[in-house]
Amino acid sequence: MRQRALLIVLAVLDAALAMGLIFALRHHSPGAVPEAAVAAQASAGSERPRVVARRQFFSWQEVEATDYPSYMRNLREIGCPEQTIRDIIIADVNQLYARKRLTEIVTADQQWWRTDPDASLEQAANAKAQALEQERRALLATLLGPDWEVSPAMMPPRPGIVLNGPILGELPPETKQAVQDISTRSQQRTLAYLQALAKDGKSPDPAELARLRLEARNELSKVLNSTQLEEYLLRYSSNAGALRKAFRGFEVTPDEFRKVFRAVDPIDSQMALNYSGDAPTMDEARANLQKQREEALKNALGPDRYQQYRMTVDPAYRDAALAVQQSGASPDTFTHLYALNQAVAQEVDRIRNDPDLTPEEKTEELKLVQAQQKSARDQMLGLTPPPTTPPPPAPLPVHNFVPGETVDGMANSFGVSADAIRAANPTLDFGKLPTGAEIKIPRPQASSQ
Repeated sequence: MRQRALLIVLAVLDAALAMGLIFALRHHSPGAVPEAAVAAQASAGSERPRVVARRQFFSWQEVEATDYPSYMRNLREIGCPEQTIRDIIIADVNQLYARKRLTEIVTADQQWWRTDPDASLEQAANAKAQALEQERRALLATLLGPDWEVSPAMMPPRPGIVLNGPILGELPPETKQAVQDISTRSQQRTLAYLQALAKDGKSPDPAELARLRLEARNELSKVLNSTQLEEYLLRYSSNAGALRKAFRGFEVTPDEFRKVFRAVDPIDSQMALNYSGDAPTMDEARANLQKQREEALKNALGPDRYQQYRMTVDPAYRDAALAVQQSGASPDTFTHLYALNQAVAQEVDRIRNDPDLTPEEKTEELKLVQAQQKSARDQMLGLTPPPTTPPPPAPLPVHNFVPGETVDGMANSFGVSADAIRAANPTLDFGKLPTGAEIKIPRPQASSQ
């Protein structure tokens, strides 16, 4: 109840000023006793005046109490108006239950490492919030009566950023307000930027959005220490949100998420800031940063968990790893197969998004890409059957030369050309053949008709 002091002091000052004014109007003669206020009876008679003594000074300790009934009684004893007492009690109870919500309700914001909120946690948080609200209303009804009414200004505040839990929940009120103000200003700057672009029909620059986020982060670093700032970024930064999205389907522990975030957050911020610029230079810089990020991610998770992550979230990686494992291919094959899968995925996306292709043309090109991928994949994995060695050709039939025969005559007899006979016997001199010389007769060529 310590923060009631301001309301109490203001209420008491109002009451004291009112009583002082009444006292001055009724007792303006010299020699009036400042320590007492004399109330004269209106009836004419011999009754003696009734003197009511009012204390001019009191201490806060005399008003403060450990329970609300005693507190309200003390306020009445110092002459605090009923409406002021009512406002003080409502504000104090609202503040009490605001603290209870921050400390007793575990929300999804506190489980910043999860991609999807825990349904049971949300249900429990909602149930606890409803129970605390019922307690708050019941307490106010007990203290102020069943017909108490709360104006909108006295309703419990609903913060834009939920600063609860063991770290952010312990922030002083002024620090929480500063964080809320920074968050609000950042949202307003971003919204103003987007609205101005939309008015001109332009698209937002990712690098400019990154600069706006960095500006807010720098402001937060001036009111939060390193531990508090990290807790805030783990919950609400765009980098943490993108990381949660990337981990969808891959369950990580809080320690793993925190370790990965620390490793990749600076790189992600740098990649966003470097988004604009000369295209070749930008592509090269982003490729280098992406390589650094992947290595940082691998080091943060460790080799085994990194492979589980890649197999979970990257179909190209998963298919390459499973294919190598099932085929028994060498580990070196994985790198080439993974690169093939990535290239195919990019080509498939290009075909599907090509506005110049008809649906039929897209279907034909996708079939061709898939066939080429299978052929290259089978070769990498050693699944392509080795070419069969054709059987040796049967020896050509041999004709023994008879004196008087000519090449043309033999060609007519065997149904082949004279040139084919000469080509089949390159070492023979057909002008000087001895009797019985062996002449190879080529097989007749199949007719093309």
